[in-house]
Amino acid sequence: MLGLLKDQFPVRIDLPNGAACTIRPIGEEDESAFRSFHAVITEEEQLFIRSQIKDGSLFHEWISDQQNVQHFALLAFVDGRLVAMGSLHQRPGGWKRHIGRVYFLTHPEFRGLGILDELLGILVKISTQIGLTKLESELNGERKVAIDSMASIGFRELVRLPNYIRDMQAQSHDYVLMGMNLFSDFENLGAGD
Repeated sequence: MLGLLKDQFPVRIDLPNGAACTIRPIGEEDESAFRSFHAVITEEEQLFIRSQIKDGSLFHEWISDQQNVQHFALLAFVDGRLVAMGSLHQRPGGWKRHIGRVYFLTHPEFRGLGILDELLGILVKISTQIGLTKLESELNGERKVAIDSMASIGFRELVRLPNYIRDMQAQSHDYVLMGMNLFSDFENLGAGD
């Protein structure tokens, strides 16, 4: 179903620093850019990333879902360089099939330029188009900028559990579950709808 939405891309935005940014779905041709992007993520940050990013398995998992049934990954490029990624994950069935999950990562040199806000905005729009009614994202409590960006577009903190998760070096950190309802409140619906 997500594959049908690919005709909405690429999306082009102007960043506050004057650079042009292009956002589009991931493709098989992006493996080298994907690996280069993840190579600059510090070891400290990688302690908090749920998936293995440097071994290529995440890229291959996303690319193997050709019809985008479970994964829809977007990449953001500036001057041909991959600077951010965001992904929407949905369950094809079960009691949480109406809830999408989003993940994202921005290149350290491109943080604070609004790229994350754009990626999240696009993923929210896509989520409503495919009938999801909620979005969620799991973070560690140290990702304050990401938490603030998510809050600015309508996510709220659903759960914060102190010292609940452990990084790859067994250090404890807060677990934060952010969530967002995607359906309109009744008072915002038009008369006669």
